[in-house]
Amino acid sequence: MQLTDDRLIRADTDTVWRAILDPEVLKACIPGCENLTGSPEAGYEAVVAQKIGPVSARFAGVVSLSDLRPGEGLTLSGEGKGGAAGFAKGSAQVSFAAEGDATRLTYTVDANVGGKIAQLGSRLIDSFAKKLADQFFERFQAAVEGPGEAAEEELAEVDGDATAEKKGWFKRLVGG
Repeated sequence: MQLTDDRLIRADTDTVWRAILDPEVLKACIPGCENLTGSPEAGYEAVVAQKIGPVSARFAGVVSLSDLRPGEGLTLSGEGKGGAAGFAKGSAQVSFAAEGDATRLTYTVDANVGGKIAQLGSRLIDSFAKKLADQFFERFQAAVEGPGEAAEEELAEVDGDATAEKKGWFKRLVGG
């Protein structure tokens, strides 16, 4: 299964680059991630719990970053074994391009599964893989720039300050 999409992130390319290398951001963005340890240089060990159709599994595996091009892009790869459920592996080629004060993040995801989960059928697997990729990059965008405009207005009303700027937690952390 291959999927290509893009997102416009309201942050400069340097902020987006630092965020995608940050293990805390990765852990928060990987759906079902229970544990992530390691470094961008050596790779990460991860434990991810997922339910695909009727099959639930806890995948133990590795996440690696390769083809690092600072401020331009990289490749994120992951591979995990879920015991009797089978295995899952995939990669995402991610590129960044400045668009004014924002960054256009483009990604191409390639995913494969085997074992019991592969028996669920390609339509279910393809839709699940698309859902996971979308969730990862939605969470990544939110971590960098904060909630969407509608959510910002809702939060501002709750806070009683309609002009309050809501930044993503990573952007607040690095002072972006």
